[in-house]
Amino acid sequence: MLFNTKGRFYDGKTSLPQNIEVFFDFKQGKLSFEIGLKKITWKNTETKFSKNNNNLICLYGDDPVQQIFISDPDFIKKAYPLLKSHGHQNWYDTLLELGLKAHTLIAFGILTAIILSYFYFIPWLGEKTVAIIPESYDIELGNMVYEQTMVTEEKELEKSKILNEFAKKLQLNNSKKLQFTVVKSETVNAFALPDGNIVVYTGILDKMKNYEELAALLGHEAAHVNHRHSMKSLCRDLSGYFFISAVLGDVNGVMAILGEHANNLQSLSFSRGFEKQSDEEGLKMMFQNQINPNGMIDLFSRLQTEEKETGISVPEFLSSHPVTIDRIKHIKDRIKKSKYTFKEKPELKLLFEKLKN
Repeated sequence: MLFNTKGRFYDGKTSLPQNIEVFFDFKQGKLSFEIGLKKITWKNTETKFSKNNNNLICLYGDDPVQQIFISDPDFIKKAYPLLKSHGHQNWYDTLLELGLKAHTLIAFGILTAIILSYFYFIPWLGEKTVAIIPESYDIELGNMVYEQTMVTEEKELEKSKILNEFAKKLQLNNSKKLQFTVVKSETVNAFALPDGNIVVYTGILDKMKNYEELAALLGHEAAHVNHRHSMKSLCRDLSGYFFISAVLGDVNGVMAILGEHANNLQSLSFSRGFEKQSDEEGLKMMFQNQINPNGMIDLFSRLQTEEKETGISVPEFLSSHPVTIDRIKHIKDRIKKSKYTFKEKPELKLLFEKLKN
């Protein structure tokens, strides 16, 4: 099957076109044309074909790239389907020819991939990057946030000393040196920073009825430090911002977001997985220290009950460490299934009573 038509040839060396007559031999899979007295032949399998506006474009070679432009609509209509099957079609043209239904499905697939990546893959990847961040950065970041936070807080120096004595009598399985600070405030909260600084407000101490609750709180917060939950949460959150910036092509303000998140480490909300892990580690610590593990249930249940009975806003500890009914049930189940012994700890009880005074 042989076709011929007029075209414009660009040799890739100059911008001036040469008018030619092009012959397409589909039986032998080639096209040919003459430049002066020289006959040139291109194999269809080595030629790329695409459509642009009303032109058929034939591309050949790499350096330089030679081109033939054909504007004959009748030829394009008859020959282009054959050229696609014999040669290389530009991927963009292939995509354009798929039709509206295919375009819609592709767009939906891309959108789904972006959403799934944002909610699942990107946070997971961000969390995994913590492994390559040296722990010395935890120390620097934690110290910075601690110093900034304490500027506006009133430290209870004597109670901080007692709380540190209380913590020293516990095996907290800490990988970093832990330093405890009591802050005078009605805020019902406690938080752990990545450097090992753990801040406990008098507001949450006032709600406690026994030393077992305090031991549970310290074990829980120490687990957040041991497993670098603050850094993992920070990286998870920031990975989402970086991903959206990459998708939108806008990276402005990313450094400001980094600073904002770093300064908000003290009010960071951990994922359910992190909270569950800290509960597990806190219980393990209480078993290890032979302290009644029901102290953890007492603490969480007391905070929830007070919120319901008084109608006050959610205690800050519960807003940053959300305690659900299922989570308390899980703690109770773990206690029932575990073999443990506990005994009274007079020294811890005495130190707890000093904190309460």
